[in-house]
Amino acid sequence: MTTPATELRTENVLARQNPALPVWLTWVRAVAPFAIGIVIAISPVPHGLPVNAWRYFALFAAVIVGVITEPIPAAAIGLAGIVIATVGRLVYASPAQATAWALSGFGNSTVWLVFAAYMFALGYSKTGLGRRISLLLIRAMGRRTLGLGYAIALADLALAPLMPSNTARSGGTIYPVIQNIPELYGSQPNDPSARKIGAYLMYTALAVTCVTSSMFATALAPNVLAVALAAKIGITITWTTWFKGFAPAGIVLFAVVPALIYKIYPPEIKEAPEAPRWADAELLKLGVVSKREWTLLALVSAALTMWIAGAKYIDATIAAVFAVVFMVILRVVSWDDIIGHSQAWNVLIYFATLLTMAAGLADTHFVDWIAKLIASTFSGLSPVTSTVLLVGAFYFIHYLFASSTAHASALIPVFLGVAIKIPGVSPTAVALLLFYMLGLMGILTPYATGPSPIYYGGGYIKSKDFWIFGFLLSVMFFVISMAITIPWLRFLHI
Repeated sequence: MTTPATELRTENVLARQNPALPVWLTWVRAVAPFAIGIVIAISPVPHGLPVNAWRYFALFAAVIVGVITEPIPAAAIGLAGIVIATVGRLVYASPAQATAWALSGFGNSTVWLVFAAYMFALGYSKTGLGRRISLLLIRAMGRRTLGLGYAIALADLALAPLMPSNTARSGGTIYPVIQNIPELYGSQPNDPSARKIGAYLMYTALAVTCVTSSMFATALAPNVLAVALAAKIGITITWTTWFKGFAPAGIVLFAVVPALIYKIYPPEIKEAPEAPRWADAELLKLGVVSKREWTLLALVSAALTMWIAGAKYIDATIAAVFAVVFMVILRVVSWDDIIGHSQAWNVLIYFATLLTMAAGLADTHFVDWIAKLIASTFSGLSPVTSTVLLVGAFYFIHYLFASSTAHASALIPVFLGVAIKIPGVSPTAVALLLFYMLGLMGILTPYATGPSPIYYGGGYIKSKDFWIFGFLLSVMFFVISMAITIPWLRFLHI
């Protein structure tokens, strides 16, 4: 069996031989963000929208196009967008307020939870624990790549009811383990070999966590927030009601996703009959579990315990940072390892800046304006049509958000207000249909939910693939969930 080291050397040589992008394509990538931003900015300001909100939306659109085309690194584009908005006073006129807004993303707890997830991954790599666990998975289920996809899915499903943070669950627990698997097959990030197996495993992990995040009220923090917001207007949703309502659609999506991605985003390596034997031999070379591995395992277990059992007493991010600090104290990793992890710092800046940019849409009241515009279109339509359009608008408007929590807090009150006015429809049913979108919408973009920038930053999934397959899967998620859940909720008399 070809060793990963040999394959890696071969792939690196091939990568260096690849020609550079054509000059014209480089110019298109650079000009596109400016063109989109300028066209929007000089267009007439829609009625009822402040001028600064329209100008800010033009900037936001330019930044998103820049993130897609990447003429320069995405993190630098996000940072540039914040600087322009601050200097141009597009969000706040006061310099002090504008500066506070510009830096707000760096104080967001999810941003630092994402960073901590990278540190966990670093620990798994440095100690060899990630390699050991990966080899165990390969030995058990590695004969077929599809089997590995379902193993990842089942691991996420087992944790989902107990962990109200998909960033902690998928980004902090699943990702640090599975990132060690691709390299064992000679599949490397930011390299042509990424499609061998790494891209499939990473995208499957992300897609599955979006499904499990919608299956349980306790699988995603915004779910809990949504239930609380519904209670304020007299709609009571219990954990059991939530689960029963989404179970049929959720089970179908969970069963289909790994196999579907296997078809539409196929790995080059489909079977590796020698892999389990090779993994067993590699495990023998690793020998017994080292002290550093046991230490890391204990720290990760402590973080998991705090995420699951201590959520009422300690924030998930602080629990993760606690584990990272003790990783340094107990010499699992060094401080130089942490400050030298450029990929983690790059993703931190990328996610923090996009989170701030998305928050600016709410701060300028652009979100309020578009929500009211959507609400005004439902008069005279049938109950089912109104419901589908309302939920669809709530779902796809997430392209404008870099946080499901921000989405929930900004739009749920507005959309619930519209939902309860739809004649002939149960307010509880419409509320559930809206809330089930909170997890599923995480598949839309590289910044849609906490784990997204982690998997995006991993280097296995190309930017264009993230956007193309994100759209395709988002449509599938929406169609299946609505087609199954609407009649199912009627059957349950909800």
